[in-house]
Amino acid sequence: MCDDAPFSRRHFLRQVGGGLGAVALPWMEARGESQLAARAKRVINVFAAGGMSHVDTFDYKPELEASDGKALQGKGKVDTFFGKPGNLAKSPFAFKRRGESGLWVSELLPEIATCADELCVVRSMVSKNNNHTPATFLMNSGFTMSGYPSMGAWVSYGLGCETDELPAYLVLPDPRGEPAGGSTNWSAGFLPAAHQGVAFSTRGKEPVKDLVPPAGDDPAARAAGLGLAEAMNREDASRNAGESALAARLRSYELAARMQVRVPEAADVGSESEETRRLYGLDRKESEGFGRNCLLARRLLERGVRFVQLFHGGAFGGNPRINWDAHEDIVANHRLQASSLDRPLAGLLKDLRRRGMLEDTLVLFTTEFGRTPMTEGVGAKGRDHHPHAFTCWLAGAGVRRGTAFGASDEVGYHAVEHPVTTYDLHATALRLLGLDHTKLTFYHNGIQRRLTDVHGHVVEGLLA
Repeated sequence: MCDDAPFSRRHFLRQVGGGLGAVALPWMEARGESQLAARAKRVINVFAAGGMSHVDTFDYKPELEASDGKALQGKGKVDTFFGKPGNLAKSPFAFKRRGESGLWVSELLPEIATCADELCVVRSMVSKNNNHTPATFLMNSGFTMSGYPSMGAWVSYGLGCETDELPAYLVLPDPRGEPAGGSTNWSAGFLPAAHQGVAFSTRGKEPVKDLVPPAGDDPAARAAGLGLAEAMNREDASRNAGESALAARLRSYELAARMQVRVPEAADVGSESEETRRLYGLDRKESEGFGRNCLLARRLLERGVRFVQLFHGGAFGGNPRINWDAHEDIVANHRLQASSLDRPLAGLLKDLRRRGMLEDTLVLFTTEFGRTPMTEGVGAKGRDHHPHAFTCWLAGAGVRRGTAFGASDEVGYHAVEHPVTTYDLHATALRLLGLDHTKLTFYHNGIQRRLTDVHGHVVEGLLA
């Protein structure tokens, strides 16, 4: 849109809240506030759906080996999702200290283990729900109920986008299926619709449906139709000055037109070198799908996208499960999931580092909860849901590298040292982006809403 149009870009941003400069910043400045110093300017959030086991990946527990097969004692009421607590079970995966930092990482993730010195591992995460869908909502939006903006939507609202050719917030679902709760996990909730996560299709050749005009489409007729629609829209805009819904629709059409040119080029991972494709695991059947998403995420960041969210793990049920929900067999489940995640995610970290992008990119690895240190039933091979202690990690801009923060108890049941809530993690991520989580708000139904609700503290121990 040109500046003399009834809905210029400046007018549009003022009307529908296109970013911090349009909505959030004036609200903050009216109260004498300003942005904090930002360490990161963009985010990749990888979400491991189903609940990755902390005691089998990043939280080494020698006491589990010593107590293997014994009953859990001294922890009060044992709370499990299915109510069938078995005996303590040692990890079937060998742990080693990795890198110069000496971080413990199991053999389940050998490629990520080579990136140990990049990681800031939070071993004391806690959740307030042990059911997949509400716990997934909590990790992604700060609330266990649907209808609330996701973290990516809040970042889009707070910082906007660095390009007008792609959305600020893009989502890459697992090619095998969507996570619990589906698209609700990248909703804009009550924020302006412009901040909704845009999900690419990761199954077919076209990342966006109807991106390419159908065969036989007459360019002249199409241009005439668009011209008529534009004239009608401008006439309507002149009669309804200040109406933001039409402005948002016009902006979406404008963005869609630009995406027709930009998306095919951005999604063309085939233009990458063979070495880069191997780095991301595109040469292996088991890791090709997620590897393509990881490589695409880097390309999107390079082109100005602010927040890219990747989901690893899809729909629930089935055998074998296509997520980290290891009720039946921790070895079979976690080896299968790790085979598709490990090389691509390590490749992403290494590629960002060598390109100089990790200096201003925050990589956030999350899951909805962990797995119990005991089996799900006596003599069983799987582990149940566990919200009382689990592990997430951060890497990149402003993060303390090669560090383990907090601790769970001797068997990984309770977080006992510096417990970190989802609210704390979100507050810290926003801080790295230069945003104060208590001041990035949106007035909705009589309340100044925020990502962290009324909770959350910046965890200074995670910051470099």
